[in-house]
Amino acid sequence: MPTMREKICYGFGDVSCNIVYGLVASLITLFYTDYVGVPAMTVGLVMIISRCLDGVSDFVMGIIVSKTNSKWGKARPWILWMAVPFGVAAVLLMMVPQTTPMLQFWYILVTYNLVTTVLYTAVNLPYGTMSAMMTRSSHGRDLLGIFRMAMSPFGRIIAVTFTLPLVKVFGSDQMAWVKTMSIWAVIAVILLLLCFKNCEERVHIEAAEKSNIGLGKNLKALFTNKYFWAVTVLWMVQSSYNAVFGTTAPYFCKYILGNDELYSVMYTIEMVVIISGVLFSQVLLRRFGKRDLALAGSILVVVAQCILMTNPNSVAMAMGVTVLRAIGTVPLNACVFGMICDVIEYGQWKTHVRQESLIMSGSSVGTKFGQGVAGGIIGMLLTASGYISSTGKAVVQPDSALHMIQNMFIYGPIILWGAAVIVLLFYKLDKHYDTIMADLKEREQRGEL
Repeated sequence: MPTMREKICYGFGDVSCNIVYGLVASLITLFYTDYVGVPAMTVGLVMIISRCLDGVSDFVMGIIVSKTNSKWGKARPWILWMAVPFGVAAVLLMMVPQTTPMLQFWYILVTYNLVTTVLYTAVNLPYGTMSAMMTRSSHGRDLLGIFRMAMSPFGRIIAVTFTLPLVKVFGSDQMAWVKTMSIWAVIAVILLLLCFKNCEERVHIEAAEKSNIGLGKNLKALFTNKYFWAVTVLWMVQSSYNAVFGTTAPYFCKYILGNDELYSVMYTIEMVVIISGVLFSQVLLRRFGKRDLALAGSILVVVAQCILMTNPNSVAMAMGVTVLRAIGTVPLNACVFGMICDVIEYGQWKTHVRQESLIMSGSSVGTKFGQGVAGGIIGMLLTASGYISSTGKAVVQPDSALHMIQNMFIYGPIILWGAAVIVLLFYKLDKHYDTIMADLKEREQRGEL
């Protein structure tokens, strides 16, 4: 079982990633459109292209991690090697030159992909894989996931709650964003180094280390693992919701509720509820299991959004629904990474192929694809509705844009969490996990996978 120090320092890894990626996933569209003056359609195009590239980078990184052998293990060294480049690239992301639209497009495409497609993948995928290599105890992995998801919102809180106020302190212009991101990048690098130093890979399966399975057999085992597809969708829902909420909420607060500073309040409320709920969820997990808790929470999110339909212009209603919605997101936030680790064991049991990094990378493709498509669709829908980009000056948005912002904020989560409800209704792995682990123990004692 991981020590308390390990669990806390493991959590630091996702705090770090979310300081940078949380800002990118939630505020980057607002930065591009309202501080650099880039059309929303351009932003949407960049994100859709990037997600296609992401699918390749995740699988490549999964293969690289599986082939890595160092004195620190397979996944852990990548946290050390990529920490500083990740921080530097995050600052470059904000330094969009004031030049022609075509050059801006290429600069955004390159820097956005450097951060999200290359370096974030090279840090976060090994980081996620490392939990499966620290312990084989399902409860131990659940605790690692709980600490990860209880602590990771602090990264998003730092990035989202304090970014816009800091931007205003630094002058409310593009350079203010550069200065703000520089602060976040330094913090992110320090936390990644603490994660690397204090975590350890302990899972070493002799039969797996001796096996030499080709790429074709690996991919067949991956794609025929039904629970791999289930957790991919669930992780995609969880991460895409963060992108949808983070992207639409600033517009919703600014144009529907009439106060852009309410976004920081709304976001903080959601994160405080999630942090508290994730920490408490370890008490409920042993009694109800991962699947049943996640199903109940997903249903609650859908119900909460339906309540918001009754009075979407009310600040009090919006804040009340934020609390309900956040409570509903807690179980999947707490359970999703433990579920992915359970799928690794199921895959070995079903196919005799162990695939920590490939299952993590394959699932990660789904999350990034979902985030990118969500961001791209939002940008395109804003453009189609007649949204007017600005660079600090006040603009009057047409009614069509206001209706679109409201609809995206309300119906986006309903679509996503409705999909989670459907998947969870068919998810049965929790019931069979103990039997699977008993079978694997007998096999491995015989030197078999």
